[in-house]
Amino acid sequence: MKIKDIPVSVIGPGSQPGAGSDAPSYIDMPSDMDKYDAPLMPEADEVQHLEGAREAMSWLKKALAEFQNNTEMQLANLNQLDEENRELVNQILGEGEVSITCAGTLKAKVQESVLAGVWRTLYFDDDERVAMDLLEVAPVPHIAFTRDENMRPINTAQPLGAQDISNAMPILVELEDHCVRFDQAGAEHSINLTLLPLSQEEIEFLDARLGRGPVDMLSRAYGKCQVISTLTPNVWWVRYYSSMGTLILNSLEITSMPQVVAAASEDLGDSSTRLREILAPYWSDAA
Repeated sequence: MKIKDIPVSVIGPGSQPGAGSDAPSYIDMPSDMDKYDAPLMPEADEVQHLEGAREAMSWLKKALAEFQNNTEMQLANLNQLDEENRELVNQILGEGEVSITCAGTLKAKVQESVLAGVWRTLYFDDDERVAMDLLEVAPVPHIAFTRDENMRPINTAQPLGAQDISNAMPILVELEDHCVRFDQAGAEHSINLTLLPLSQEEIEFLDARLGRGPVDMLSRAYGKCQVISTLTPNVWWVRYYSSMGTLILNSLEITSMPQVVAAASEDLGDSSTRLREILAPYWSDAA
């Protein structure tokens, strides 16, 4: 997939930066655990002139309503917002529980907003400059489904050498079997590695055999959960950590997308209601 292939809806009037404006600022991407904080909003009379932000929020209100009706992902391109309008959009959306990075052919960072199922996605060019700034409405942003061009089937061949991996080899065979079942019937499967007598060397062996995919996701809903794609289609590392940073659950999941990072349909409904409440004091037409 190339950036130009992504279907977007461009925000309308009032979205163009003014002459001589500074370079736009973009939402920061968090890397640490955090708690929910309601967005801090300015006084209503301070934002009435920000037509670009108002158009963006009108689009978001409609997109949330339409998603509840047809569940199709909704995308808007915010590239043309000037700094002041983008800052207000960032204030309204805030930072939620899930952040995502993609380091494959496409380079992107994603931050969920305080409205579950509403995402900010930044694409970067080869010089690490922001090439596209998207606003998305979906349980999971589309970049999370990115596959590496070097995707490969599981290698279950016994390696040469004296390395003791007797506990790791059956796991590869189990994964191979359940990958076939998932492809044929959509049967999901999970292997809890925490309960198995695996050495650190065997964990590293599994990691090497599965390979590292381009997508790395972090959820801070309960403690911290890291979800990492592999080079094996539909196989994910899912690791839960305590508030002290101790690994408490290490598993491999065979699924199209681990549910821990996905917003539920009920959450998207709540986001629609919450957005209207946030906007009510500011723009009656957007609320």
